[in-house]
Amino acid sequence: MIESENLFLRPPLLDDLDAIHAMRSDPDVVRFLGGRTLNREEAWHRLARLVGHWTLRGYGMFMAVEKHTGTVVGEVGLFDGYRGLSPVFDNAREAGWILAAAAHGKGYASEAAAAVHRWFAATHGERRSVCIVAPENAASLRVAQKLGYKAFGQVEYHGGPVMMLERIPD
Repeated sequence: MIESENLFLRPPLLDDLDAIHAMRSDPDVVRFLGGRTLNREEAWHRLARLVGHWTLRGYGMFMAVEKHTGTVVGEVGLFDGYRGLSPVFDNAREAGWILAAAAHGKGYASEAAAAVHRWFAATHGERRSVCIVAPENAASLRVAQKLGYKAFGQVEYHGGPVMMLERIPD
């Protein structure tokens, strides 16, 4: 488990299904992720994929839990996406963050992602990482910038444009 100022970050658990479903069935939360909400079955598949990634790789998306409420407020981590965007993108760890609508605007994405990047560097070594962000998602672009990500291209992904960004360690 990782502890930051306002959050606990831990690997996903079976009990996270309801939180994942609630978060990913909210149109406001998924509007920059292709806009498609998940039903409960798809949320289950998401949870199984999250747990499977941890099992296979020893890292993945953490569940972000608010310290003062104990509520799961998001998924934040580094993972292998194998999206088929390009070899220069797919051969790096991918950073991702998604937060429940009630957690937007609190700085949690930046706080959690910075903590996860520090943890990853300490446990797996400092490496180049990438992320994709919809060009109109100003909040996620600010998070990426705070983490040191810089744009290196734009591609179509799931029917819309996304910016490819990379973070290269010093």
